[in-house]
Amino acid sequence: MPSPSLTSCDSGTPRPPGAVVLHAHETHHAHETHDAPDTATPVVARVPSRVQKESTMPVKPSVLFVCVHNAGRSQMAAAWLTHLAGDRIEVRSAGSRPGAAVNPAAVEAMREVGVDMSAATPKVLTVDAVRASDVCITMGCGDACPVFPGKRYLDWTLDDPAGQGIEAVRPIRDAIRVLVEDLIAEIAPEPAQGRG
Repeated sequence: MPSPSLTSCDSGTPRPPGAVVLHAHETHHAHETHDAPDTATPVVARVPSRVQKESTMPVKPSVLFVCVHNAGRSQMAAAWLTHLAGDRIEVRSAGSRPGAAVNPAAVEAMREVGVDMSAATPKVLTVDAVRASDVCITMGCGDACPVFPGKRYLDWTLDDPAGQGIEAVRPIRDAIRVLVEDLIAEIAPEPAQGRG
């Protein structure tokens, strides 16, 4: 079977051979693919913003955050997940057209809450990064993401911090934290502490 292709959420071009996409009305897992009329608008695995509870996760799940430039929302999400989950979750972030640097307002907003993103750099999205991840999360930016069977695909609708001042970035930062906390509770809850 050919490897999945990078298929844009907002592209109107025909699908290349081997491309696997879901459509906006579908809420299936990635392995439940369907052929749809050419008039349908393809999106990449737009599913409910919570991991299905019946899904099984490895002992140390891996999460990939995807946004076009990998400079704002996806970087803040990755930083929150690393900060809140520690080494219980493997964290990646990437974008199809990575920017030159992480948004300074996003770096400053995270610094205000004690999370250091100053060393983060935008990275290009690769098929291997998706293949290595258990959960792939797009950030409401219509980016491209390969679809593999057995992966979990989520889309978090968030405002774009690009070009915004710190006042506009703070609520985005806080909304991402809530989503990340919910994700952690589902895929890697903190073990209960026994009493001595």
